[in-house]
Amino acid sequence: MGLITGEQQEIVMRLLAALMAGAIIGYERSFHGRPAGFRTHMLVCLASAMLMLVTVYQSHWMSAPDGVIRLDPTRMAQGIMTGIGFLGAGVIVKEGVSVKGLTTSASIWVTAAIGILAGIGFYFPLTISVVLVFVVLSIFRWVESRVPSQIFYHFDVQFVPATDMTEALLREFIARHGFSVANFSYRLYAEKRVRRHKMVLWTLDRNSASQLAETLQKNGSVIEYRIAPIGG
Repeated sequence: MGLITGEQQEIVMRLLAALMAGAIIGYERSFHGRPAGFRTHMLVCLASAMLMLVTVYQSHWMSAPDGVIRLDPTRMAQGIMTGIGFLGAGVIVKEGVSVKGLTTSASIWVTAAIGILAGIGFYFPLTISVVLVFVVLSIFRWVESRVPSQIFYHFDVQFVPATDMTEALLREFIARHGFSVANFSYRLYAEKRVRRHKMVLWTLDRNSASQLAETLQKNGSVIEYRIAPIGG
């Protein structure tokens, strides 16, 4: 390290800090099987730090009289955060009415911001930011899973022709299992006279779906049914 100047050591330290910060956040994403994980977050954070070094150490590559040309580091930061939005949008996937990847997209965006902090050598807020982001992604996952929230399901059920299950009785049956009907439709197959009901249900109890499924299995008038979570 004797051949490396103090300024060069600082540059290496900033790049390593960015790499480590991205690795910590990326590890949490990889652990939960997200498409943008360990290496992606490391590269995003490192790239942000590298680009900020371009402006912070502009005197190393710009041989102009002092005061004639001056780069604004904040404009580079704005460009980084704008550009990283395209990468973040790439991990958002829409499947029907459900949307996945929003948290990973946000983690990529905040990792870029942490990389900027590393690039300018702002180590204290960098450290605090990494801790807070990791807490939000890991510990708050546990909190979020226990916060009461509406859970939506696609419900599709078919009854035998001779059943006397009217719409009113079906709605009452569903309500007894802790569900509310958000959308309701039904169809009658002319050949077999089989009635098929399709609806969107919501509940606050995560056990309601399994309880409804158990009851339907014991119901002799049910030919086929499907209960699928929306946005799971």
